Amino acid sequence: MAAQEEECKGNVKAQLAKLFEVSLKVTVPNEADVDPLIAACTGKFGDYQCNNAMGLWSKIKGKGTQFRGPPAVGEAIKNNLPTSEMIDSCSVAGPGFVNVVLSKNWMAKSIQMMLIEGIDTWAPQPPVKTAVVDFSSPNIAKEMHVGHLRSTIIGDTLARMLEFSKVKVLRRNHVGDWGTQFGMLIEFLFEKFPNFEDATETAIGDLQAFYKASKQRFDSDPAFKERAQQAVVRLQGGEEKYRRAWAQICEISRTEFHKVYQRLGVHLEEKGESFYNPYIPGVIEGLTKQGLVEESQGARVIFIEGINIPLIVVKSDGGFNYASTDLAALRYRLNEEKAEWIIYVTDVGQQQHFDMVFKAAKRAGWLPQGDNYPKASHVGFGLVLGEDGKRFRTRNTEVVRLVDLLDEAKNRSKAALIERGKGEEWTEEEIESTADAVGYGAVKYADLKNNRLTNYTFNFDQMLNDKGNTAVYLLYAHARICSIIRRSGKDVEELKNKGTLVLEHKDERDLGLHLLQFAEVVEEACTNLLPNVVCDYLYSLSEIFSKFYSNPECKVIGSDKETSRLLLCEATAVVMRKCFNLLGITPIYKI
Repeated sequence: MAAQEEECKGNVKAQLAKLFEVSLKVTVPNEADVDPLIAACTGKFGDYQCNNAMGLWSKIKGKGTQFRGPPAVGEAIKNNLPTSEMIDSCSVAGPGFVNVVLSKNWMAKSIQMMLIEGIDTWAPQPPVKTAVVDFSSPNIAKEMHVGHLRSTIIGDTLARMLEFSKVKVLRRNHVGDWGTQFGMLIEFLFEKFPNFEDATETAIGDLQAFYKASKQRFDSDPAFKERAQQAVVRLQGGEEKYRRAWAQICEISRTEFHKVYQRLGVHLEEKGESFYNPYIPGVIEGLTKQGLVEESQGARVIFIEGINIPLIVVKSDGGFNYASTDLAALRYRLNEEKAEWIIYVTDVGQQQHFDMVFKAAKRAGWLPQGDNYPKASHVGFGLVLGEDGKRFRTRNTEVVRLVDLLDEAKNRSKAALIERGKGEEWTEEEIESTADAVGYGAVKYADLKNNRLTNYTFNFDQMLNDKGNTAVYLLYAHARICSIIRRSGKDVEELKNKGTLVLEHKDERDLGLHLLQFAEVVEEACTNLLPNVVCDYLYSLSEIFSKFYSNPECKVIGSDKETSRLLLCEATAVVMRKCFNLLGITPIYKI
């Protein structure tokens, strides 16, 4: 049992499941593979509940069982539980629900062990070693817009949650760096800058404007259009001058993207569309040999069961498209990078495209049927809306530049700090780093706290409010806990090893229980790829801490329980910091 407990050390739900598994085998020895159904309780009867009795009764009734209904099954499950220091008491309610009250001593000991050994001992353990998270993925020569912001923030958080779970994560930026638009960009570059090697970011200026001007030229001048189409052929044929011009345009774009990633503290490794280009013909050939690719209206397609439009893999002009690239990338990720879970973070509009690509991969036998690993998942997200309820743009219908948006969030939080008199108290560096943490953290949290599938309204006043479910409120709450510990004058490291944490008062116990649910919450967020689950947990943690701290009976500094309560404060701060870390938010330690 000890090794099994080690396996799910921080996860209370998983540890209880192990105990109930033993009981279920004794209770219904003839029923194979009964998974324990354990859930955290909201009622007053217990902390957790085992909900197997009803389902089991429907399986065993009429098989000559000795039980007389679900409550009797529940009683037996309760009575057959092995003894454990985890459990204080059990009771059966309603149609056989087994309610479990955890032992206060065990809870306190578990939290103290986490403080000594570190929060990493509470990390989930998903059944995969390597994952690819494909996120952000803007297009070269176009501005990153708010949709890319969502993909970047959500993708980074999913990568962080998996990295915390000791999965090797390949963070992939699948940039749009290939395609017919490069013909017109390259021709326009040659025209504007005969010595195109000298065309720097400063010379070209705004890439977005450069893109528009070349598009205008392409649409209005047939001779230019002809040259642009030739340029695509010459680029794809690998002609040196065209490759150099292409690389130049990509590099200028990258510099722009980097400004956004730097502000957000996001790391990505670029493997753009062009990287997979050489692999496409081989992949199409393989699928054709398997009999998956068929001719249809001059194009080559794969038909997908249940979907009335086919997946076009070679266009009627012989060119490749997104589907060709995505299939080649998926094959590469499975075979070369040995990824067991491949996660694509794009807007919900691309759901059907990816669904078709994954189904084609299952038909080809690259991915198993069902939900087994290796598997591919599409993580969709909704739109960012302006306060008018329409897609978020600036006044002249242009999409907002992300860098400007992030800078405004930072400048507003800096202004708020100066307004609160911090300009006199703090160094310039402290003001800058706090404004960074709060401003960028506010933008991230406003995005992540919603279920990603819904649209959300971008509103600076709401996201920078220091009350309610915002990053500002949570960062300040963390800083207040740190200041309680500082004011005590005690060395927390020493207390962890020499002091003892106890959970006597109801508010202490409530806080302790919530802290212990951290591991199962992160596991749920990971399994379902839903960052908002972590945000909900973090906000509740902050509220439960406030209730504990504001209760006069739970006085911390100067009380006879000071050591224990300081350890509880520290445990709360440690868990909050890990939540911030998973959400890509930098904590602040003073306000």
